[in-house]
Amino acid sequence: MAGADRHDGPVELDGSEGEGGGQMLRSALSLSLITGRPFHMTRVRANRQPPGLRPQHLACVRGAEAISGGRSEGAAVGSSELRFEPEPVRPGDYVIEVGTAGSTPLLFQCLFYPLALAGGGSLTLRGGTHLPHSPSYHYVVGVWLPVTRAYGLHTSLRLMHAGFYPEGAGEFIAEVEPVSDPPSRVELPARGTLRDISVSSFVGGLPFTIAERQSKAAVAALREQGIYSHAENRPLPTTRSVGTVTFILAQFENTLAGFTALGERGRPAEEVGREAAEELARFMESGGALDEHLGDQILLPAALLAAGKLGPASPGTTRYTTERVTEHLTTHARLIERFLPVRVTVEPGGAVEVAPT
Repeated sequence: MAGADRHDGPVELDGSEGEGGGQMLRSALSLSLITGRPFHMTRVRANRQPPGLRPQHLACVRGAEAISGGRSEGAAVGSSELRFEPEPVRPGDYVIEVGTAGSTPLLFQCLFYPLALAGGGSLTLRGGTHLPHSPSYHYVVGVWLPVTRAYGLHTSLRLMHAGFYPEGAGEFIAEVEPVSDPPSRVELPARGTLRDISVSSFVGGLPFTIAERQSKAAVAALREQGIYSHAENRPLPTTRSVGTVTFILAQFENTLAGFTALGERGRPAEEVGREAAEELARFMESGGALDEHLGDQILLPAALLAAGKLGPASPGTTRYTTERVTEHLTTHARLIERFLPVRVTVEPGGAVEVAPT
């Protein structure tokens, strides 16, 4: 239950370590809420331009404060230092504005685990839903949610409005359930036989023919690689935001993988479709069971299982292989070890193990 490790004391973090981006802050906030341990982070996002807190990171701090009554120091745009003191997370219904085109999926991933462990509730999140350098709403639904369900973590998502860069103005609602029985272990060493590939092409506030051109290009590019797929084209509800997205979901015998490409002004629709297809083709050439983004994102639920936070589970170990070992993954692993009694082993070839210490 959140707050159980308060006696372990504060955690000192250097935000310039490893990849030095915003994920360190988001995961630190999530883990702080779960464990009850305060943290002090210096050199926040030191490896990004501009460094320091940006509005979307500040939204994560405010969200963490909202669901727990926690307190922070240094929570201002541009700040390079932050102290956060959590309080016990309160189940309930929350509405949080990220602002402009800040990432609602990243905010959701920050707050989901603490809220689920506290008993659940709902999150209405407003901002961007399909943005560069962030999991898209459809990636969260198609890939991330099935993996969290494997750990006894359940939620349902409903997209009200899509939000594209730079306007944002999107909204989705997450109904977060309390934690159910966890598995004793999760083993994903190989993806297994390819079962299905679906290409989903979306437009929001733009001519529907753009979606058709995107999907046609994606299907053709995959066929050139000997990969056969089926496609659907759909409009997305929007307010003042307009944009396009191609999302490819690959379903294997043991795992799922997802690949997103976003349209932008002046970029041909065919190029967007081909980009998503090329990402899938690269993944197929690798030996990993999980795509590189899921290989990073699975670390947190795996660590919660290993630490006993999801309930009694023995041995509580997760083993998997990832498409590529990124600095994002290794930095995340070291951060998790600072908060929880777990050991994350990452082999250069992509094999990962998360186990109790």
